[in-house]
Amino acid sequence: MNSVELFAGAGGLAIGMSNAGFQHVAVIERDHDACETFRENQRHHLGSVERWPLFEGDVRSFDYSQISKEVAVVSGGPPCQPFSLGGKHRGQQDKRDMFPEAVRAIRELRPRAFVFENVKGLLRESFSEYFEYIYLQLAYPGHVRRAEESWREHRGRLERHHTSKERRPEYKVLFQLLNAANYGVPQRRERVFFVGFRSDIGARWSFPEPRCSEDSLLRSQWISGEYWERHRIAKRNRCVPSPRQAARVEKLRTMLGDGREAWRTVRDALQGLPDPERGMSDSIPNHVYNPGAKAYPGHTGSPLDEPAKTLKAGDHGVPGGENMLARPDGSVRYFTVREAARLQTFPDGYTFRGPWTEAMRQLGNAVPVLLGEVVARSVAAALRTVASGAAERPK
Repeated sequence: MNSVELFAGAGGLAIGMSNAGFQHVAVIERDHDACETFRENQRHHLGSVERWPLFEGDVRSFDYSQISKEVAVVSGGPPCQPFSLGGKHRGQQDKRDMFPEAVRAIRELRPRAFVFENVKGLLRESFSEYFEYIYLQLAYPGHVRRAEESWREHRGRLERHHTSKERRPEYKVLFQLLNAANYGVPQRRERVFFVGFRSDIGARWSFPEPRCSEDSLLRSQWISGEYWERHRIAKRNRCVPSPRQAARVEKLRTMLGDGREAWRTVRDALQGLPDPERGMSDSIPNHVYNPGAKAYPGHTGSPLDEPAKTLKAGDHGVPGGENMLARPDGSVRYFTVREAARLQTFPDGYTFRGPWTEAMRQLGNAVPVLLGEVVARSVAAALRTVASGAAERPK
C-alpha cells in the first residue's frame, strides 16, 4: 500500500509506517539538517529508507498532482511548536501551524486513511475551539476555507454542515492521547493521534489497546525481583522506590496482574551500549559523550530504572534537564545521540547528521518509531480487511 509522509522530520513516523508495510511514494520535509539525516542513511543503504523519494522543501509548495500512484495513507506530524507546552502557545496564530496543509493533502490525494500526530498541548482548554476546527476540517476536507473567511467563520460553516440533515463526513475521524510507554517505548511520551478512514470504504477500526503497564514494571522490580536479576543488579546498587511507587506496590501484592508487559526503562533501552564517559564508544555511530550536564529544580534528568522523561527539542536549543540520565547515586550526564535514538526506538543502524544539539533537536521532534509502527499496523490491518471483503463480494 502506497503512502505519503508529510513533515517527516528525522523519520520516526515514516520508519514506523514503513515497518508496518507501507511504501512511501513521497517523503516531504523542509528542514535541511533532517533531510541530510535521510540522505546519510540512504547512502548507507539502510533498509527501506534507501528507496524513499525525498522532497526537501516547504509542503505548502508541493504539487500533489505529480504523484501518479493511488495513495492508501497520508501520515505525518504537523509542527508541534504552536501547541507545545514548552513553546509560545500561539496555536493557530503561529505561522508554523501546518494543519491546513495536512487537510490539503487529504483533499487532493483522497487517501483511504490518514494518521497525524501532535503534542498533548493541543488538548489544552485554550485551544479547544481550534481543536474542534482541526477535527471538522479532517472530517470534511472538501469544504475549503474561502479567501475572505476567518478560521472561526469557516469553523461555523463546517459546524452548520456537520449538524445538517445531509451531513455525511468524508472521513470518519477518531483521536486519542497515547502514552508511548504503554506500547513498549522506553519513554513517557504523550501524543495526540488523529486517525481517519474515508467513509465510503466502510472500515472498522479502533485504537490499539495498551500492551505495557507501570504496574507490571513495579511487580517485576519490587515483588518478583525479576527486573533486577535480569540486569544483574545487586541489592546495594538498586534504586529506592518513591513513596508513590511504594504505596502502589503494597496494593499490587494483593491484586492479580493485568496481563500486560512491563514498561521498558532507560536501563532496558541502553543495555549493551558502553558508558560514553569511559571512552569505549568510538566505534558506535552518534555515541559520543557530551560534558557539562547539571541538575537543577525542575530539570533533574530521567531515572535509570523508569521510562525516560519526554525528550524535547526546545524552542531555543535543547533543554538539557529533559535529556539527561539520572543515575541512582544522584549523578547526571547528558544522553548521547545514540542513547536518545534508543529511547525513541530508532534502529541502531540509523545515524543522525549534525552536532549533538542539532541531532537531539531532530530526536526531540520525532515520533517514536515503535509507537508509529503500532498505530500503522492497526491501520494497515483495517485496510486489508476492507480490501479482502471487497474482493469477496460478487460483482
